[in-house]
Amino acid sequence: MLHGEIEPRLSHEGTGAILLDGAGAVFDDSVQEKVWRLARDLKFMHGVLETVPGMNNLMVVFDPLLLDAYVVETAMRDLWEVPARGENAGRIVDVPVFYGGADGMDLGDFASAKSLSVDEVIQRHTAPLYSVAAVGAMPGFVYLSGLDPSLAAPRLANPRQGVPKGSVIIGGGQTGIMPITAPSGWHILGRTPLDLFDPNRARPALFAPGDRIRFVAERMT
Repeated sequence: MLHGEIEPRLSHEGTGAILLDGAGAVFDDSVQEKVWRLARDLKFMHGVLETVPGMNNLMVVFDPLLLDAYVVETAMRDLWEVPARGENAGRIVDVPVFYGGADGMDLGDFASAKSLSVDEVIQRHTAPLYSVAAVGAMPGFVYLSGLDPSLAAPRLANPRQGVPKGSVIIGGGQTGIMPITAPSGWHILGRTPLDLFDPNRARPALFAPGDRIRFVAERMT
């Protein structure tokens, strides 16, 4: 383990799942790369049913009739100690966004609360190359790392019951995209026409962990 790196914490979630938590006080991209590697390697282990990367954590689900929990736990700890081997980066995808207006109802108030102009908010939101740290919460939802800290904002006190599909949103220190219309307390800055989840596609979720996203302003109102 590298100097300064946190010892991962393992906990049993019932008889057929183990959660590895490598999170520190703030999100760490190097820890996330380890999480992705473990997820890829462990899913080929006989008896493992599923690996689910989260934000600096990983859930491994296995069949306890085929695989002893001690074996899984040992494999997780051993793989965690393997040095980085230059993982292949994911795809880079441009995501068109219509900022403001009916597509981004919170953009004006969000900018005012930050003492920024709308243009400055959009510039800061489109500047980074974001990493898809994890996919979850709802089918196709992407948790993106890389948000400019100046745009971090607490979630709304009263979540909306129906944030439209395609909404580009900010909540806490993260930004994301709504794959379906669903409740959310995140701030709506814009909308993308991309379809993040389609169960009829060969690959239903548009993005996978490790992919990178660049928001591109198509229209500002």
